[in-house]
Amino acid sequence: MGSKVFLLLRTLLLSTNPWNVYRHTDDKKKRGRIVGSAMGFGMLYVVIMAYCILMCVGYGMAGIIDAIPVLCALTMSVLAFVFTLFKTNGYLFNFREYDMLMSLPFKARTIAASKFLYMYVESLPWYASISVAMLIGYGCYAHPAIVVYPLWLVLSLVLPIAPTLVAAFLGFLIARVSTGFKRANIVQSVLVFVLVVASFLSRFIIEGVFRNDKVQQTLETVSRTTDDAANVYVPARWFANAIVDVSVLDALLLVGVSALLFAVVFAIVGSSYKNINSALRSHTATRSYKMGAQKRRSVVNAIAFKEFKRLTGSTVYLTNGAIGVGLAALLGLATLIVGFDKIVALVTRDAPFNHAILQPAIPFIVYFFVGMFATTACSPSLEGKNYWIVSSLPLQKKTLYLGKMLFNMYLTLPFMAFCTLCLCISAGVPVLNTVLYVILGIALCAFSTTWGCVCGIKHMRLDWENEVEVIKQGPAVALYMLPNMFVVMGLTVLVVFLGMGVDHRLLALAFSVLAAALAGLSYWRVMALCQAKGRCQAKGSIPIV
Repeated sequence: MGSKVFLLLRTLLLSTNPWNVYRHTDDKKKRGRIVGSAMGFGMLYVVIMAYCILMCVGYGMAGIIDAIPVLCALTMSVLAFVFTLFKTNGYLFNFREYDMLMSLPFKARTIAASKFLYMYVESLPWYASISVAMLIGYGCYAHPAIVVYPLWLVLSLVLPIAPTLVAAFLGFLIARVSTGFKRANIVQSVLVFVLVVASFLSRFIIEGVFRNDKVQQTLETVSRTTDDAANVYVPARWFANAIVDVSVLDALLLVGVSALLFAVVFAIVGSSYKNINSALRSHTATRSYKMGAQKRRSVVNAIAFKEFKRLTGSTVYLTNGAIGVGLAALLGLATLIVGFDKIVALVTRDAPFNHAILQPAIPFIVYFFVGMFATTACSPSLEGKNYWIVSSLPLQKKTLYLGKMLFNMYLTLPFMAFCTLCLCISAGVPVLNTVLYVILGIALCAFSTTWGCVCGIKHMRLDWENEVEVIKQGPAVALYMLPNMFVVMGLTVLVVFLGMGVDHRLLALAFSVLAAALAGLSYWRVMALCQAKGRCQAKGSIPIV
């Protein structure tokens, strides 16, 4: 089984590796996009490494550098779990090349194992950036033996396997349960969303347990907390013991248990692999179907409805596209039930300040969730190899993208308004301020929609083999999401600072005008890109951008 797994893995990597495409393509635009994407991700890895090194410096100055191995293990494990949970459906189940792979002379568990390892390899740069950075920080302060350095690197390759397997197995169970429902994709997305929210809330539950023990909130207690977590999560303890005590037994346990867990999980997954994929790829028909009157929609609304069907027809798309608005809805409900002040106190750990100063930041807090993902950033690329069909329709490009933008507004505006109103009511915000905050939220949603569309058109990728490649890993999504999130966090701090001396209504008006102006510029850019593509098609060529 082993050689066949690695044969399939090698084939998958060669067929999707951008550098392999770079070596064999003569398309200068495609080569430029690959280089630009590599530079963008490289900068992101550098930022992560810098943050990890600075964190190690803080631990070193506090004299608790021995907590770094445990912290590294826990950070990589959490990252591996989250990454895999959101990718499992797109990589392990319901993937596009399923029929081709299943026709090959390989067992189902062999194909499943190769797809799992592909997920693991694709995420290795993220794990490596954390591991290498923390190793540098640990080495500068702990001065370990030479053997610790290669041991750390080798065990860092093994460490993410266990949480990745757990997430993949949970994804398998979710897929197995959802196959019994007519709307399997929606059921899967709901179950994944519930699991993500439960994982998020567990952080506050665990923190509450530690607070009940009257543990002081200092770096020393963070070290104790990570040690307690390592006692619960055994692979983290094995990794820490192998590094700090140079324990060969713990290193062997980590490697051996990971390998055993891999074999057990894919023996179980392989037994139902064909049945699950067949159920997810099939569509049931009902005998009670009756032909009714056809609904008349405008062209733009029809395109928006098509985007809605595309969203609900894909578990990966629905999970990633709706996670932000779902969290916004939960935040609004939680604020109404628990109270604005208690939510703020929980997040800030009872920091002594007047919570009223956070009121002007409410629209940006809501937008942080609602604007987390824009469907317009990936929907152009999701046309994939069917792009020629869309291009042959008697539609202007601007009409097509107006429909895509309209759907994103339909998706985000109700949740934005609901969450903003809940936070304003709970925080006791005046009525006029509440209206202005809702207007600011509308302007921010418009900017999110139009800017996402600019990224989606400018960095369209149509040669994907798995929709995860454009929904989670596409350059358009990365270009939209990362700067957007960092800018929103910066604006949240800025508006709180300015709100101490400037009237909150004036701030809301000023930022509304700014967001509307940016949305207008982005909309103008979308129309310009549509005209450029229209001219290319008029000349008889459809650009694969």
